[in-house]
Amino acid sequence: MNRVEALKQSVLDGKRIDGLLVFNAANQIYLTGVSGETARATLACVMISKKGENIIYVYNVNYEQAKAEGKGFRVELVKRREDLVAQISAKAKSLNMKNLVADFLSVETHRLLMKGLHGQARLEMQSNLLWEMRKVKSEKELEFMRKAGDLTSIGMKAAYETIRPGVKEIEVAAEIEYAMRKRGGWGTAFETSVASAARSAFPHGGCTARKIAKGDLVVVDIGAIYDHYCSDMTRTVVAGKPSDKQKKLHGIVKKAQFEAFKTMKPKVEAKKVDAAARNVVAEAGYGEYFVHGLGHGVGLEVHEPPTLNSESKDILAVGNVVTNEPGIYLIGFGGIRIEDSVLIQERGGENLTNGSYDLETAR
Repeated sequence: MNRVEALKQSVLDGKRIDGLLVFNAANQIYLTGVSGETARATLACVMISKKGENIIYVYNVNYEQAKAEGKGFRVELVKRREDLVAQISAKAKSLNMKNLVADFLSVETHRLLMKGLHGQARLEMQSNLLWEMRKVKSEKELEFMRKAGDLTSIGMKAAYETIRPGVKEIEVAAEIEYAMRKRGGWGTAFETSVASAARSAFPHGGCTARKIAKGDLVVVDIGAIYDHYCSDMTRTVVAGKPSDKQKKLHGIVKKAQFEAFKTMKPKVEAKKVDAAARNVVAEAGYGEYFVHGLGHGVGLEVHEPPTLNSESKDILAVGNVVTNEPGIYLIGFGGIRIEDSVLIQERGGENLTNGSYDLETAR
């Protein structure tokens, strides 16, 4: 069964829903197979009809590519100055769609659609439309994600080889991205982060032209994309010889990550995995400095369900890929985070990212 038929079966069959409108780019890629940049740039909408054709609405610049790649869909061109919403509304009315569901809509698009439908159809929002399908990765998806993990691990090796006193954060980022691209990466899953010294205490510290100094903590958070699929990995290193306090904090975080990893099994509540790591950090006296959830799902997007935090309602399942990223962040001193992307299997977790956990670089 292909993804469109599976979606119809799970959302449309036996329900009073006549059609689905898919606007989220990752959902569009998942359903149509149209290349990522094309989808993100030009696929205006994907319409899945209970009775009738499935349609890709696409702008002119990538019309031919969408026709070549969107197998099983009719591709409708949205010409310059044409009204996309009017086209969707007209098609919905011609197919007698009385109940429509959309995954993501801006307030303005929702208003225009309601206006275009003239009250002849209901429009409901369901942002979780494809999440149950997307959370469990197929073997083909896992092939791509393993490759993305391997590429990310290569990038982290480059970070270890580059970080030293006097090198700029942006120079380290450049070497990381070059290494991943050279080995086949399609791009970065998010902005490469190389945050040193006091800025390492900011969980999303980004990257600047600051020169790394001797003894600095450096948090490196990176991810590669391969065939649209993402990976996510973090290591913390010291430019030079680590202090006793740096080594102590790093040891706490590494232990927290290991304890969480041991609990990553099917049918385990995600909040219990978070608790396994959080308890280690709290018992060491740093609970208030672990300021985010343990992790999140990874796939076509670098942040997607399931969520691993203290309030999560998710339960892990075979085929989920999630991050395991405990941290301690001391403002004015620096931060420590260690992260891997983990595949949930029958007997437990498999790290898709691999490499040194050493606090000290080889230099």
